[in-house]
Amino acid sequence: MSSYEYLLSDISTIKGIGTKIGKLFRKKNINTIFDLLWNLPRDFVDRSNVYPINELQVGKIQTVTVVVKKYNFPRIRNLPNKVICEDETGKLDCIFFNSYEGYIRKILPLNAKVTISGKIGYYNKKYQITNPTHLSEDPNSVKKIDKSYSLTEGLNNKLYNKIIQEVLKNIPNLDEWLDKETLKKFDNISWKKAVLELHDPNNINKKGNFLKRLIFDEILSTFLINSKIRKTIKKFKKEKKIFNDDFSNNIKKELSYELTSDQKNALNEINNDLKSEEKMFRLLQGDVGSGKTIIALISCFNVVNSGYQVAFMAPTEILAYQHYKLAQSLLKDKIKIDFLTSKTDYTERKKIIKDLEANKIKILFGTHSVFQEKINYNKLGLIVIDEQHKFGVKQRKKLSDKGGKNCDVLVMSATPIPRTMIMTIFGDMDVTIIKQKPKNRKPVKTYSKVDTKLSEIIDFTKKQIKKGNQIFWVCPLIEESKKVDHQSAVQRYNGLQKIFKDRAGLLHGSLDKVDKDKILNKFLNRKIDILISTTVIEVGIDFPNANVIIIENSNKFGLSQLHQLRGRVGRGNKESFCILMFKKNLSKNARKRINILKENNDGFKISQEDMKLRGYGDLLGFKQSGVQSFRLADPVLNEDLFILAEKETKRIERDNINLNKFQSLLKLYDRADILNDIV
Repeated sequence: MSSYEYLLSDISTIKGIGTKIGKLFRKKNINTIFDLLWNLPRDFVDRSNVYPINELQVGKIQTVTVVVKKYNFPRIRNLPNKVICEDETGKLDCIFFNSYEGYIRKILPLNAKVTISGKIGYYNKKYQITNPTHLSEDPNSVKKIDKSYSLTEGLNNKLYNKIIQEVLKNIPNLDEWLDKETLKKFDNISWKKAVLELHDPNNINKKGNFLKRLIFDEILSTFLINSKIRKTIKKFKKEKKIFNDDFSNNIKKELSYELTSDQKNALNEINNDLKSEEKMFRLLQGDVGSGKTIIALISCFNVVNSGYQVAFMAPTEILAYQHYKLAQSLLKDKIKIDFLTSKTDYTERKKIIKDLEANKIKILFGTHSVFQEKINYNKLGLIVIDEQHKFGVKQRKKLSDKGGKNCDVLVMSATPIPRTMIMTIFGDMDVTIIKQKPKNRKPVKTYSKVDTKLSEIIDFTKKQIKKGNQIFWVCPLIEESKKVDHQSAVQRYNGLQKIFKDRAGLLHGSLDKVDKDKILNKFLNRKIDILISTTVIEVGIDFPNANVIIIENSNKFGLSQLHQLRGRVGRGNKESFCILMFKKNLSKNARKRINILKENNDGFKISQEDMKLRGYGDLLGFKQSGVQSFRLADPVLNEDLFILAEKETKRIERDNINLNKFQSLLKLYDRADILNDIV
C-alpha cells in the first residue's frame, strides 16, 4: 500500500466502524479516512486534570478518582440506580437511568478505584454525576483532552474521539510535493505535522502556518489540474477556421449601437482563437448588460462563414429562445438556424436531427437537448455555453471532447465573480472580461421602500405606464407559503390584476413553454404592461421597453442575484428604476446589503461584497453546482494563498515539471478521477 492509499481507504477499514456506524459516517459525507480529517473539532473538553470531591464545581465537566463503596438498586420501577463512591475529601453519587444492575456492577466493581469524568451535579447536599460515559480503572484512558465534533444522530463524541485518535496515530509520512522556497513560507511544516496541528485541541479556532499550508495544498491541487486540462486541450491541433470580416461587419451595421472597446477586444481574442491551430477553450465574462451575447453571436456567424456548424446552449428555454430570436433578427434568413428543447415535438425533432446531419442547419439553439446522444452534427466547429457556472471541469471537458478535435468552446457568464473565484472555477480556460457598458445605457436608479408603502409604488407604476413604459414585478415564491412570509407571485398577480385589469401577466417556472411564450410575447408586443414573475427572469430576458423592476422581499435575495435581476431593465436608452421592497425590522446585515446595491452598479464590486457577506459557496448557487468546493480554502479570506498558488502553478508549467511529483497531492484532494480522464 502506497503512503497515500491508507488515507484513501474506506472508513470501514478503521477498527470500531462496522456497517451501522459506517452508514452514520456516510450521512456526514465521510467515506474515506481522508474525509474524516476535514471534519474539524468545534470545541474541546479537558478531562486531563483530576480533582478531589470537595473541590468539584457544579455544572462543569470534571474528572475525579474515587473508590466504589455501595450500590443502591431500588425495587420500585422507574427510580434510578445509584452507586455511592468516595475519596478522602467526600462522597459522590453516580446516578444511572435505564441501566441494568449487571452492567453497573461490571463497570463499577465494589471497592475498585475508578476514574470518572462527567458533568458535576449537586443534589441532597451531595455531588453527583448522571449516566457517566467516561470511566475506567485505568485512569489514563479517561484523563484526556477530548474534542467536540458536529455529529449526526447516533454518533457520540466518545466513539468519534477514539476513532480520530486511531487515525491520527497512523497518518503516514508523505513525500514532500512543495519545493523548498514555497515550503519556507510555511515554516517548513510537513503535511503530516500540519494535519496533526489542525486536530490539536489547543489549536481550535487558531490560525497558523499549519492551516495556511493545508489551504495552499488544496488550492494548488485544483490549479494543477486546471493547468493539465489547458495543456491537454492545447496540444491537439485543429484546422484553422478561415473567414473574413465582411459578414460580421455587415451584421454590425444592423446594430443600433457601436461596439465598446471591450467588446471589440473580446471579438478579436475569440477570432484569433478560432483562426489558430490550438483549440479554443475560453470564458467570456461580463456584467449584466455589457453585451456578451452579441459578441458570441458574431463569433457563431464567423464559424458558420468558415464552413462549420455551431451548437448554442443556454440553461433555460426562455434564454435559449431569446438568443435564437436575436440571431434570427440579425441574420434575416441568410443562414439556416433552428431551436431545440426537450419539449420540441417528435416530428419537428426528427426533422431537426436529419437537417443537422445533412449540414443544412448551421446553428442550433437550445437547452441540454442540443447535446443528447442522438444528436449528431455534420461538422461541429463551435460550442457556446451560456450561464453554465453549474458545469464543473469534467462536464466542460466532456462537451469539448464531444465536439471533436476541430470544435472550439466558448463559455459565457454574466455572473461577475472576483478574480480568485475565476481562477478556481474557470482556471482550465482562457478568460476574456467585458466591463464597459454600451454608451446608450444609463445606470439604473435604485431605491428601497418598506412594503407598507405599497400604495406609493402602485402610484409610481401607474405613472410609468402612462409614459408608455413597462414593469417587471418580481416575487420569490409561486404559491403563498404558510411557513415563509414572502409575497407569492400568484397572490401579487391577483391583487394587481384588480387594479390594472388585463394589462397584467403572470410568469413562473411551472408554466409550460407554450404558456410562457404567450406571456412573453404579450409583454414584448406591449399587450400587457406589468409582468409579475418569479426569478425566472433573472438571466437573459431582454425587453428594452421595460424600464422598471420592483423586487419584493429584496432582503431575502443575495446581492449578486439582486444585481442580475436589476440587469433586466436599463437595456434601452430610457431612464430606468429598480425598487427594492422590504419588510420592517430589517437586520443590520440586510440593510447593509440593500445599501450596497443602491450605491453601486458595478457587478464585480457587488459580487466581492456578496462573497464577504455570504461566503463564496452561496454565490448564485455555486455551492449546489458540483463546481469544485473547498474544505478549508476561501477565495476572499485566502486571496494571498490563491495568488501564491497561481504563481507556483505557472512556475511548474514554465519549468515543465512532471506532475508525478504531485501524485499524492492530486490523489488525496480528489482530483484523481479528473486526472485519469485527461491524461
